[in-house]
Amino acid sequence: MTSSASVTPNSPKKPIFTRFLDMVEYLGNLLPHPITLFVILCAAVLVASGIAGFFEVSVADPRPEGVKGRAADGMIHVVSLINADGLELIVTNLVKNFVGFAPLGTVLVALLGVAVAEHSGLLSAVMRGMVMGASKRMVTVTVVFAGIISNTASELGYVVLIPLAAMLFHSLGRHPLAGLAAAFAGVSGGYSANLLIGTVDPLLSGITETAAQLIDPSYTVGPEVNWYFMFVSTFFIAAMGAFVTEKIVEPKLGKYNQDEASEDLSHDSLGKLTEVEKKGMKRAGLAVLVVCALLAWTIVPEDGILRSDTGTVAGSPFLKSIVAFIFVFFAVPGLVYGKVVGTMKTDRDVIDAMSKSMSSMGMYIVLVFFAAQFVAFFKWTNFGQVFAVSGANFLQEIGLTGPMLFFAFILMCGFINLMIGSASAQWAVTAPIFVPMLMLVGYAPETIQAAYRIGDSTTNIITPMMSYFALILAVATRYMKNLGIGTLIATMLPYSLCFIVGWSLLFYLWVFVFGLPVGPGAATYYTP
Repeated sequence: MTSSASVTPNSPKKPIFTRFLDMVEYLGNLLPHPITLFVILCAAVLVASGIAGFFEVSVADPRPEGVKGRAADGMIHVVSLINADGLELIVTNLVKNFVGFAPLGTVLVALLGVAVAEHSGLLSAVMRGMVMGASKRMVTVTVVFAGIISNTASELGYVVLIPLAAMLFHSLGRHPLAGLAAAFAGVSGGYSANLLIGTVDPLLSGITETAAQLIDPSYTVGPEVNWYFMFVSTFFIAAMGAFVTEKIVEPKLGKYNQDEASEDLSHDSLGKLTEVEKKGMKRAGLAVLVVCALLAWTIVPEDGILRSDTGTVAGSPFLKSIVAFIFVFFAVPGLVYGKVVGTMKTDRDVIDAMSKSMSSMGMYIVLVFFAAQFVAFFKWTNFGQVFAVSGANFLQEIGLTGPMLFFAFILMCGFINLMIGSASAQWAVTAPIFVPMLMLVGYAPETIQAAYRIGDSTTNIITPMMSYFALILAVATRYMKNLGIGTLIATMLPYSLCFIVGWSLLFYLWVFVFGLPVGPGAATYYTP
C-alpha cells in the first residue's frame, strides 16, 4: 500500500530553490545548540590532539628566527592534551580561560550603557520618531536605515522596529510584508553595519585578536578597527535595501488583500510619539552633544589628554577605551530621557535596567564559557597554526589570492551562517583557522574581520537558524495567515543575494582599488 504522502508520477516536482531551502532547513536542524556544539568541539580537539600528537604531526614555521614562540627546530608541532601535562593545563586554566576571554567583559560593559538607553525608552522613541517622521518618498530607505542602526541595541530592532514597519506600510496603503521585509533586511541583513561602534564590535574584535595572536602574540585588535568601512556600509546597505524593496519585493507581493490577515488589523496602533517623549528626546539630544564635546576635548586637540604618548590618535588610550565611551554615550542620554519621561525616577530604576539587561545575557555567558575553553584548547594544541600554515601553502600553490580569495571567504562565511546563526559562535569556531591562514598570505586581521562580517550578515535573513526568525514569522502571519517559512525566505532572498554581491563589490573597491583602511589605525596587509 502506498502512503498518501508518497510522490506519484503526476505529483509536481519541487522547484530547485524549494529543495535547496528544504536541505538547508534539514541540515540546520541536525546541528545541536551552539553551547552543545562547543562542548562537542572541545572533546573533538582533545581527541584529535592525542591522535595528531601520537603521529607527530608538524609543519614548517614560516616565522623568522628569533620570534617569540618559535621552536628551536623551526617546526610547529601539534601538542597532545591527552596526557598528564594536558590535564594539568586544562584544570588549572579553566577559570582563567573564561574570565580572560576578551569579548566577555567588553560586551557586558558596553551593554550596561545600552541597557539604560533601551529601558528608559529612548532607543524605542528614536526608532519610532525616525520611521514615522519620514516622508512617503523616503519611508522605505528610512525603515532600512533605522533597522541597520537599531542593532546597537540588540533585540530592539526585531521586537520594536519590524512590527512597526509592517504597521506603517499597512497604514500607507502599501503591502505590510514589504515593510516587514525592509526592516528585517536592515536589522539582520545589515547587522554589522552601523554609524556607531556597538556591542558587536568588541565581541568580534576580541575573538579576532585571540586568533591573530596565534601568529603574532603581540597583535591587538580594537573594537573600532572596522568603523570606517561599516559607517559607509550603513548608507550603502540602506540604499540597496530600499531599491530591492521597491523594485523587486513589493512588486512581487502585489496589492495587499485584507482578507489574508489572520486577525482584525483595523485597530493597529503606530505608537506615535507623545509630547513628553519629544521633550525627552530633545533633552537627550543635548546630552549627546555635551558627551561628544567632552570626548572631543580629550582627543581632537594635539595635546588631548587621551592621545598617545607620541600625540597620535592611533594606539591612543581613547581608542583602547572605546568600550567605556560606548557605555557613557548611551547611559547619559538614556538617563536624561528617563528623567524627563518618568521611566528613570530613582537610582533603583537605573540599577533595575542594568540588571534586566544582564539577566538576559545568561545564555551568552554560558556560551562564552565553553567557547573560551574551545579557543584555549585550539591554541594550546597548535592546531590553528598547523591548519593556517597548511591552508596558506595550499592557497599559494593554487594561486588564489587578492579579491578572489576574499570573495570565496565571504561566500563560505555566508554558507556557514545558514547553519550557525550566531555571529560570535561562528567566528569563535572559524577565526582560529582563517585569521592566521589569511595573515600568512599577507592580510591584516582587521581586513579579514571586515570580510567575515559581510558574509555573516547577508545570510541572516534567509536562515531559520537565526534566533529571531520565528518571531519574524509570527509577525508576518498576522498579515498573511497561510504564510510559511519558505515564503518568508523567498521574500528575503533578493535582499540576501543583492547584499552579498553589492557589499562584496564595495569591499573590493575599498580595499583593493582605493586601498583605504577599514578602520582607525587598521592595517590592510600584514607583515611579520
